[in-house]
Amino acid sequence: QVQLVESGGGLEQAGGSLRLSCAASGRTFSTLAMAWFRQAPGKEREFVAANNWSGGATYYADSLKGRFTISRDNAKNTVYLQMNSLKPEDTAVYYCAATSTWRLGASGPDEYAYWGQGTQVTVSS
Repeated sequence: QVQLVESGGGLEQAGGSLRLSCAASGRTFSTLAMAWFRQAPGKEREFVAANNWSGGATYYADSLKGRFTISRDNAKNTVYLQMNSLKPEDTAVYYCAATSTWRLGASGPDEYAYWGQGTQVTVSS
């Protein structure tokens, strides 16, 4: 079993930045591909970004390329999401997800077996 705990959410003004963290435990982190999703009120869960076990392969939602960056530190069992130039429409609960069977382009929630509880990000205008 894999446990994922997100942190770093909060209230930020439009144009600002936040960095989310997700700490993993319960399985060798370097065997997991990691991803971030988000879900705004009344909307479906939306793919944000993912990277493979080494971080050498990354994949982003087209609409977020250039503003969001996913990275990982396998020594710390942690994946990060750097969010820059935040917009009010980025307001959502952000979830960390993991899978041991990743393919480049995996963007559906059902392709990830493990999930964190989420962290709220609110961007004010």
